[in-house]
Amino acid sequence: MKVLLVYPYYPDTFWSFKYALKFTPKKALNTPLGPITVAAMLPTDWEKRFIDMNIAKLTDDDIKWADYVFISAMVVQQKSALEVAARCKKFNTKVVAGGPLFTTGYGLFNYADSDFDYIIRNEGELTLPPFLEDLRRGCPKPLYQTEARADITQTPTPLYSLLDINKYAQVTVQYSRGCPFDCEFCDIVVIDGHVPRTKTRDQIIAELEAIYNQGYRGSVFFVDDNFIGNKKKLKADTLPAIIKWQEAKKYPFKFLTESSVNLADDENLMQLMSDAGFDNVFVGIESPNEESLTECNKFANKKRDLVGSVRKLQNHGFQVMGGFIVGFDHDPISIFKSQINFIQKSNIVTAMVGLLMAPPETKLWYRLKEENRLILDSTGDNTDGSTNIIPKMNFEVLVNGYRQVLHAIYAPKNYYERINNFLKEYRPNEKLLHGPKIRFHKVLSLIKTSFYLGVKDNARLQYWKLFFSTLRKTPRLFPLAITMAAQGYHFRKVYEKIKNTKIDPRITTKQQQLLEKEFSASPVKHPVLKEGYV
Repeated sequence: MKVLLVYPYYPDTFWSFKYALKFTPKKALNTPLGPITVAAMLPTDWEKRFIDMNIAKLTDDDIKWADYVFISAMVVQQKSALEVAARCKKFNTKVVAGGPLFTTGYGLFNYADSDFDYIIRNEGELTLPPFLEDLRRGCPKPLYQTEARADITQTPTPLYSLLDINKYAQVTVQYSRGCPFDCEFCDIVVIDGHVPRTKTRDQIIAELEAIYNQGYRGSVFFVDDNFIGNKKKLKADTLPAIIKWQEAKKYPFKFLTESSVNLADDENLMQLMSDAGFDNVFVGIESPNEESLTECNKFANKKRDLVGSVRKLQNHGFQVMGGFIVGFDHDPISIFKSQINFIQKSNIVTAMVGLLMAPPETKLWYRLKEENRLILDSTGDNTDGSTNIIPKMNFEVLVNGYRQVLHAIYAPKNYYERINNFLKEYRPNEKLLHGPKIRFHKVLSLIKTSFYLGVKDNARLQYWKLFFSTLRKTPRLFPLAITMAAQGYHFRKVYEKIKNTKIDPRITTKQQQLLEKEFSASPVKHPVLKEGYV
């Protein structure tokens, strides 16, 4: 059997870092973990090829070569996934589709009339084997799904050999699935459940070895949605094994991951993660407004000094990337100013702010469906100025406030101020501060970055101030400072596209009808109408 695994095009978002990557030899941010994990589950005698459309073109010859095309995609990649399936249909090449788009996003399309021949939902460890067996017997069914959870201690090492690995800025691994929390807007518990399931330390070391043996050195992203879901096992078993491996290999990797903010409450865990090579963590802050946190069940963030928690993480050697949301029902009109003030005060350089979205099958999705406040189709990208919900706040006010937040936090003065203040707070682990290694591609990247940011960009004055002050005060953090400056350039370029987002007429019309109905029942009940924003 000849199988072509395809990862569809990822649109230009804050998370793509497309404009920052132009300064480097890298073509995409993250290696696609799903397709290469699926590839490891396929029969060993099958011929396998992989194309990531973010770094290479998918040609007609590629499709004609294959007996089957396997597509793995997230909701944000739905447009590209549909286009790939349509191209395969022209050559009568069968399409097998899986990933989050076809799990929680299953209801977004009429798959019976689509160009996808076989849908593999949920976790591939459970749903792929019966498909392969039916395929062997010549009687595959159009849909395979399950409500069971996989034992990921049986998940094979992904086939990193299929990748052009040095074309990526970060290589991805997965240690655990599941999150003990229950945020209303989050689909992680829908896909992976509440009970964290973890791989063994031997599995993780084997995956790190596989990446190392491909010749890669650099950032490795643990894509776990909450890496610290099982703290006991992390501290007693997994992290000590990673530390031992990193020391033996002389720290070839730096790690980043995602975590709940309560990581800041555990000194021992922070130290172990730092010693293992973790220097970057994404934290879902969501909102500085307590009522909004209560609304979305973000209880881990409530009744705590969130700025203090962020500062503590920074002091322990972690760059903190923050996720923020506007559009909660309990968001006051002042939320936009509050978000800006919080981001500046916390010195979170990489602050990702999005409009509230209701991913399919989440608690939020079902609640808003009952309230007739759902737009069923959406892009899946909560940073493009779109949403699939009817907010309580007037939509024009919400979108304009959202643009105001982005304009403020990515304005060069504010952005560079956060970099400078962060560098003062940051206390990196000395084990990760290798001596200077001059590489041609790094020198070339610095020249490109300095040309665009120091000559062509309107923020060139701030760039050169950062450039020379970092060299003078903290020279070992100079690469990090320049990287952050390049990322800021990317954020500003993406914001340029968002600031002219058209107001969605479907939302404004439906919202007006809903608010008028509520207002007629109780003229003083609805705060948006009461404050005159409609």
